[in-house]
Amino acid sequence: MQRELVFRTWGGKRKGAGRPRGPGRRRNWVRKRPVHSRHNPVHVTLRVVDAVGTLRRRRAYQAVRKAMECTLRREDFRVVHVSIQRNHIHLICEADDARALTRGLQSFQSSAARRLNIAYAADRNLPIRRGTVFPERYHAEVLTSRAQTRNAINYVLNNWRHHGEDRRAAPLDPYASGLFFDGWKGIGPFIAPPGYDPLPVIEPSTWLLSAGWRRYGLLDPYASPGKARRQAATDLLHPSSSDRS
Repeated sequence: MQRELVFRTWGGKRKGAGRPRGPGRRRNWVRKRPVHSRHNPVHVTLRVVDAVGTLRRRRAYQAVRKAMECTLRREDFRVVHVSIQRNHIHLICEADDARALTRGLQSFQSSAARRLNIAYAADRNLPIRRGTVFPERYHAEVLTSRAQTRNAINYVLNNWRHHGEDRRAAPLDPYASGLFFDGWKGIGPFIAPPGYDPLPVIEPSTWLLSAGWRRYGLLDPYASPGKARRQAATDLLHPSSSDRS
């Protein structure tokens, strides 16, 4: 006897299909990764859930630092610049290809999530937290020009001013890798205080990160990336009389 064919009633295009949205976010940032060239660095942003607390505290700093040490073993993925903010982390990375970029960031996120959950429990004298730390995939901006690369470095290393964390007298963010960066204007070599553990970054190998961006001048350590972007937008929408003449 001929059997009746029964078709599946699941799968395919339908409302609610696909990767679920991260909590508190409108949509996922990334749909499909473009082909990556080893000549182009990448500016990566990683957001964390509010449940792990602020990242700008001692144990959280050490957790991120230890996670970065895990990436030092990889030859196809390198972190050149980093800054730690309250609820997100900025990285400027180099990778040999798209797979190396994905694997390197997955390794960093996995190690950082485990250590941040431990740090959260240690700060509050609670059992080790078990739950999501990075609710979404990373946001990646591929850097393809000298000006874009300079703006990205300035944005990452001066990001604490953008978020109002620069209320101390220090000219540079202690939660970023800019303390030993040689691209500042008017600041000499930094001497680390006793007991300070710097974030482990690697010297750049791409031309854009090593030399290309310097054509547009060294970075101002007191610049606020947010104010600079807002001023540029204001000048574009409302040009002054001298610009119109």
